[in-house]
Amino acid sequence: MTPTKFSQFEGKPVLDILGKGGKQRLVSCPESLAEELLKYARKKCLDSQHKFFPFNRIRDWQIIKETASKGGLEKRVFPHLLRHSDAIERLRQTENPKALQHNLGHSSISMVLRCLLTLSQGDSLRIQQRVKFK
Repeated sequence: MTPTKFSQFEGKPVLDILGKGGKQRLVSCPESLAEELLKYARKKCLDSQHKFFPFNRIRDWQIIKETASKGGLEKRVFPHLLRHSDAIERLRQTENPKALQHNLGHSSISMVLRCLLTLSQGDSLRIQQRVKFK
């Protein structure tokens, strides 16, 4: 992953990131997190050409395995599981596959629609109940 830059969308902070495959996308960032990241960047004298943290795939796996072990999780936990879990929860909360597609950086909606298969019947009923007919 390459350096991350902050920008604004409708007055709120967003991260301008370059992800897998060199795909550039904007990701919403809570204001409190943006403030902390900017403090960290100033403290470490980082500019937009620097990475915030020196992570790589191996270090990601180490952190996740250590954290899962400390948390007493017996299930195998891996980076893509966290991404998938986040995607399902975002879909539950927003009910917007297109927004999730942008967030995940998928070029095709078909990958995002796979997340729909994991919604429970209760989730589906709650979504349906919010539909208003006039």
